[in-house]
Amino acid sequence: MSTVPSQPQFEPTRIIIVMGVSSSGKSTVGAALGRALHAPFLDGDRYHPEANVEKMRAGTPLTDEDRWPWLTALTSALKDAASKKSVAVGACSALKKAYRDFITAEAGEPVLFVYLDGSKEVIAKRMAKRNHEYMPTSLLDSQFATLEVPDDTTEHVLKVPVTDSVDKIVRTVVADQKHLRAFKRWQ
Repeated sequence: MSTVPSQPQFEPTRIIIVMGVSSSGKSTVGAALGRALHAPFLDGDRYHPEANVEKMRAGTPLTDEDRWPWLTALTSALKDAASKKSVAVGACSALKKAYRDFITAEAGEPVLFVYLDGSKEVIAKRMAKRNHEYMPTSLLDSQFATLEVPDDTTEHVLKVPVTDSVDKIVRTVVADQKHLRAFKRWQ
């Protein structure tokens, strides 16, 4: 008899959210995953109200109250996209378990979170190399302070290292979600 705990079994998903701190590669991986699955990709940054964008531009971390309307709008759009194409991929930081629980409850169906796992040092190097419209490097500490690393024994999450290539991450997700091959996305 094995003493190794087994992974929980979760229902197949139609909504996949690539998550992690800023500069972990959410948008890049999410777009590539969308292409691989012939699925719509929705970048969570586009669903922030203008007030959130201005706060971030000013280097002010968002509060929970700032995030709820954003998460509602993104989840609604992902549900609509999944209804039309049988699957949808989104990019969203989803840093706290409460946010992931909220998204899943709002969706009313299982959601897979693909967690791009990287150290603060690796992410800081990535952040220094890019110029994001409204995410200054000064917010990196608040991102890691807010992050509640998903627990793959209790949450529907697939952890992948940010140091893997985008192609490898996409292959890992597609291999893990075998049921997605059955969808007739071209209809």
